[in-house]
Amino acid sequence: MEGHQGKLVLKLFLLLSLAVSLVLGATDPNDLAILNQFRKGLENPELLKWPENDDPCGPPEWDHVYCEGTRVTQIQVQNLGLKGPLPQNFNQLSMLKNLGFQRNQFSGPLPTFSGLKNLVYLFLDFNGFDLIPGDFFDGLDALEVLALDGNNFNGSSGWMFPPQLANSAQLVNLTCSSCNLVGPLPDFLGKMASLQVLTLSGNRLSGKIPESFKGMTLSSLWLNNQDGGGMTGPLDVLTTMESLSVLWLHGNQFNGKIPESIGNLTSLKDLNLNSNQLVGLVPDTLANLGLDKLDLSNNHLMGPVPKFKAANSSYNSNAFCQTKEGLLCNPEVMALIELLDGLNYPSRLVSGWSGNDPCQNWFGVSCDPNGKVSVINLPKLNLNGTLSPSLAKLDSLHQVRFGNNNLGGSVPPEWTSLKSLTLLDLSGNNISPPLPTFSSSVKVVIDGNPLLNGNPSKTVPSPENSPSSGESTSTPNNSSSLTPSRGSRNNNGTSEQPESSKRSSLVPIIAPIASVAVAAFLLVIPLSIYCCRTRKGALAPSSLVIHPRDPSDPDNLLKIVVANNTNGSTSTVTASDSASRHSSGMGESHVIEAGNLVISVQVLRNVTKNFAPENELGRGGFGVVYKGELDDGTKIAVKRMEAGVISSKALDEFQAEIAVLSKVRHRHLVSLLGYSIEGSERLLVYEYMPQGALSKHLFHWKSLNFEPLSWKRRLNIALDVARGMEYLHTLAHQSFIHRDLKSSNILLGDDFRAKVSDFGLVKLAPDGERSVVTKLAGTFGYLAPEYAVTGKITTKADVFSFGVVLMELLTGMMALDEERPEEKQYLAAWFWRIKSDKDKLMAAIDPALDVKGEKFDSISAIAELAGHCTAREPNQRPDMGHAVNVLAPLVEKWKPLDDDTEEYSGIDYSLPLNQMVKDWQEAEGKDLSYIDLEDSKGSIPARPTGFAESFTSADGR
Repeated sequence: MEGHQGKLVLKLFLLLSLAVSLVLGATDPNDLAILNQFRKGLENPELLKWPENDDPCGPPEWDHVYCEGTRVTQIQVQNLGLKGPLPQNFNQLSMLKNLGFQRNQFSGPLPTFSGLKNLVYLFLDFNGFDLIPGDFFDGLDALEVLALDGNNFNGSSGWMFPPQLANSAQLVNLTCSSCNLVGPLPDFLGKMASLQVLTLSGNRLSGKIPESFKGMTLSSLWLNNQDGGGMTGPLDVLTTMESLSVLWLHGNQFNGKIPESIGNLTSLKDLNLNSNQLVGLVPDTLANLGLDKLDLSNNHLMGPVPKFKAANSSYNSNAFCQTKEGLLCNPEVMALIELLDGLNYPSRLVSGWSGNDPCQNWFGVSCDPNGKVSVINLPKLNLNGTLSPSLAKLDSLHQVRFGNNNLGGSVPPEWTSLKSLTLLDLSGNNISPPLPTFSSSVKVVIDGNPLLNGNPSKTVPSPENSPSSGESTSTPNNSSSLTPSRGSRNNNGTSEQPESSKRSSLVPIIAPIASVAVAAFLLVIPLSIYCCRTRKGALAPSSLVIHPRDPSDPDNLLKIVVANNTNGSTSTVTASDSASRHSSGMGESHVIEAGNLVISVQVLRNVTKNFAPENELGRGGFGVVYKGELDDGTKIAVKRMEAGVISSKALDEFQAEIAVLSKVRHRHLVSLLGYSIEGSERLLVYEYMPQGALSKHLFHWKSLNFEPLSWKRRLNIALDVARGMEYLHTLAHQSFIHRDLKSSNILLGDDFRAKVSDFGLVKLAPDGERSVVTKLAGTFGYLAPEYAVTGKITTKADVFSFGVVLMELLTGMMALDEERPEEKQYLAAWFWRIKSDKDKLMAAIDPALDVKGEKFDSISAIAELAGHCTAREPNQRPDMGHAVNVLAPLVEKWKPLDDDTEEYSGIDYSLPLNQMVKDWQEAEGKDLSYIDLEDSKGSIPARPTGFAESFTSADGR
């Protein structure tokens, strides 16, 4: 009886469930409501063929709707011609996986798709949507395909992908052609590892290809036909994307040469570079690619047309010397193209030099009756770059006129072989010594070149002259009186000198009393913030001592630690044999893909004697720096993050230091040798800098039993720091703001040459004079007032800090010292009040300096420069190139008569690289033949050519 009753209850339950199902339907009520709302908003809902009262999830299911259980997971209405808006609560269809709305006439604002965490495919392309909300991409973590093409989002203002899109880590296809994107591409796109197709044609994109795109695994990239000028910059980053099969860049302003490394793109089948600003020769590596289609038309490419392997190639409207593939150019044409290469292909000359006959109306070129180039007349054209040895091939050349440009580098000694040359005018440039010895029949005009310093006898023998003659010959009509240039610096690290630079650049500051009062008020603001924070206990110590690489290595080869991770022992090999050791299994060193050395913690424990207290070099907010010694006696410095300070901020600084120091390399910036990440350990490894921080030699020399720094050394240190900062600001491939320039972050080698260190707070600088808003960071006493007050920063904040360092070099006083009388506590504010009073300035100079005669003249010049650098308004401060231009002549000019105890480093850093290397070889008796002089671009490489120089980029810091 009980069993019968149980069966009856079960039947009743099933019948009741069926009845409820029939009443409620098979579709989630909220999903059904949204679908009905969507239908009612359409102008032509009949195209959907959805019945009025049926259940979307059926059975049978509505057309174009797909369900799983009671939930709608797909809607596919593509190409139906539907008109109208979408409901603003559309994201409540929370189980959607696939949405196909493409090629309709939907309009109005897009609803947010925030929270659709299951959405994998989203096609909204080729409709009439006019607005995309800011939170549209929030939570779309499963997205793999996103198509937004053909929608005019956000009208005249346009839009750009927000950072939230980066959370869609599985995104494979991203297409947004003609969707009203504006501005530069965001860096995070380059870090989306799954992305294979990126189609962004027909927008208003600008700026360069981000460095983060380096090594991306894209197969297809469309950036073509941008309105409003288009994208700019070189193509170098793209040549690292070796998976590319389609690359469309036409209709932009990409410039520079086509890199030789484009040959790395062996998978490339379709390359379109039509209508850009590309210059120079077509590299053979491109010609040899087996492309299906190649379009180079409408650029400024020069030289011969190579024989292309491409099945279909176009190259019309360029400046090629020939019209047919494979034909060579006139040798004189090739020599002039090499000249353009050294001058960075100035547009005025590129547009005026085409064809195969330089005697046919080439701008600035004249020929003799025999049709040979006899005169090159290119003055006052704002030319940058260096002089090419190729002019030596123009054997009929009589006159070369390059006066009043911005040319740098040295005069090629090959030019002395020009037998017909009678005039060489290089006046008003920034030519560097040495000056080759020309025949007495050649009139050489070099006045107005600050780096030559009015010393025409500083020459190098021509190739035809005997090197043993020991004679230096003056050239006719050379100026012997030059003044420091006030110009900026060009891309080759040389000075740009405008016409006004013929006058003295050391212009005194004549400021009204009211202006000085306002300046003093602004300068006191950071001090007030400092005092307030000190009272609240918020100020943490921030000075660190880091000891980076010194240029002189005992055998002039990079040494690599080969570590045995079992026992912590080390051996040392050079870069030349490290590859064979690594491949043969000798040792267990680990090199990451970017090529930088990762050293095990056990090795660093071993070489620092387990971070023994007696090896401690310094302490700071980051942790402790220890001295270490490898088995062969090489000294290193190990910067160790203390466990107690491991925070997100500290880790950001750790990562930033690696990222910045792997991107920039300069003789006056520290060089990173390696790093270690194991467990909670975070360590950075640098070469040992024996003399430590500048601050020790300025403020603590008595207690440390040091000799006080002479004026000559202080001038050299100031120039070294200025050159390092100038490189960071304007000469590196990206512009950086240091944010913590101070005397404790300036390190000295055995020869007292200086390097800037501690790059944990570095930020990328915006283009032009724009500022970037950031959290306040740095050290009080060195902070620019506008940064301390507003948080807005430009490179001029570093200029302010440099001015404070100059004041410290002059006075021997710390930037901020609460032990001093109140009016002197903040050095910058006090120095501004006394700098224009000769008697007060004399009294303020460091007592360790013997101030008299010519020395005081240079001290006055530095005081004036310090005042310029700490002007109250950022736009009133010079750039670091100006500081270099002021300091360089002073360093050369100031030669003490009674300073026999000092020794110079033996290297004249104003010389071109090949001459520096030669001098170094002769002075040290060392072989530097491994250095690739052509690839080094003006500075001694810290590593042999071929050794990888870059880490993966930091995350936008």
